[in-house]
Amino acid sequence: MRRPVFLSPMNATPDIQLQRHLAWWRWSGFFLGCAAFFLSFFHRVCTGAIAGDLQREFEMGAAALGTLGATYFYIYGLTQVPLGVLIDTIGPRKILWVGMTVAGIGSLAYGYSGSFGAALASRTLIGLGVSGVFVSTLKLHANWFSDQRFATAVGVSNVSGIFGALAATAPLAWLVTQVPWRTVFVAIGVISIVLAAAIALFVRDAPEVSGNRVAAGEWRSALKAVALNRATWPPFWLTFSMSGAFMTLVSLWTAPYLVHKHGLSQVAAGSYPAMTLIAFACSVPLIGWLSDRVRARRPITLACSIAFFGSGLIYLFAPTGAIAWFVTAAVLAGVAGPGFTLAWSVAKEVNPPECAGMAISIVNIGGFAASGILQPLVGWVVDNGAGVAAGGSGDAYWLGIGVIVAWMLVAIVAATRLTETHCRNVWAPAQRGG
Repeated sequence: MRRPVFLSPMNATPDIQLQRHLAWWRWSGFFLGCAAFFLSFFHRVCTGAIAGDLQREFEMGAAALGTLGATYFYIYGLTQVPLGVLIDTIGPRKILWVGMTVAGIGSLAYGYSGSFGAALASRTLIGLGVSGVFVSTLKLHANWFSDQRFATAVGVSNVSGIFGALAATAPLAWLVTQVPWRTVFVAIGVISIVLAAAIALFVRDAPEVSGNRVAAGEWRSALKAVALNRATWPPFWLTFSMSGAFMTLVSLWTAPYLVHKHGLSQVAAGSYPAMTLIAFACSVPLIGWLSDRVRARRPITLACSIAFFGSGLIYLFAPTGAIAWFVTAAVLAGVAGPGFTLAWSVAKEVNPPECAGMAISIVNIGGFAASGILQPLVGWVVDNGAGVAAGGSGDAYWLGIGVIVAWMLVAIVAATRLTETHCRNVWAPAQRGG
């Protein structure tokens, strides 16, 4: 009896029915992965939009707020490698639906949290739940799309994530003026659990029976090979600098900086991260498509990292009242920011195909480790003034943004060290000395 879903494409009869089955599983996984991306990015960015509510309700300062925002990133970063191993051995589907269930429970708990400690624990649970979303989805893309379409698929998926992040900026800031912030997170929790059920039912790991997996007994040697591959690490440092700085700016510190240093209202200041995310959503699929189209990774990434650093300089040195400069900085950060997304393509292409989850997870640690360090570091600078400005003053916020801008420089160096793969897997030729 024929099993159309799991027949290997090399052995299957290329009839219309088989192609329809394969297309169904490919696109159901793609769109449900995009939905998980949406919720994951929403949780990443949401702290900034409800910062005032959280500070009033839990009576905390900027450093504590930074810690609450960064807790998500701590647990996310710590779990990347273990999850990468699991994704490559047992498959992305299980990790994805179990993770969304955990995130849903965490969101429900966040909505009912009665203290700062409970909120911290709940946000940690959310981070744990969504920590496998990204790598699982990219592993699905690696299994279901060719190398020459991978960056494009990643770029389009990132659009859904950016819409989630965008929903967590000005729209969320408006929504919590209409309903309690707790109600929002309870609703998100219910939606996450429903999505988990849909993923369990309608996603498959790969067209092949094996699912392009690493054998369970070989994961240690596979992980060691990825970690000892020097070509894996420039993409790591790229995400460490560029992704970390981007998420720190957009998710937490841009709006408070504009309020305290330049006197904008909370609503007006919240529009600038939203502009960045809109520009990012427009740019990220184009950067992935362009990279696949011209068969190049490194030059595009280098140009983006330089432009992103330029956006930080504009934020840092634009005079008060120079709205056009703030708009330029916000849009430029969004247009150039997606350059770091090509790091995942490079990581996949310089390592064995069956180790894509491990390679992407190692590189992905960079952005979350940086966010976990940078968000509270900026909060500490703001509270303490770095010994130069009064803690919490506009000048202290300026110093905090200066830390983020300095962080961006690492991305330029990392981009120059990327292996140019020309959009194909180069691991096997590299092992042969080719």
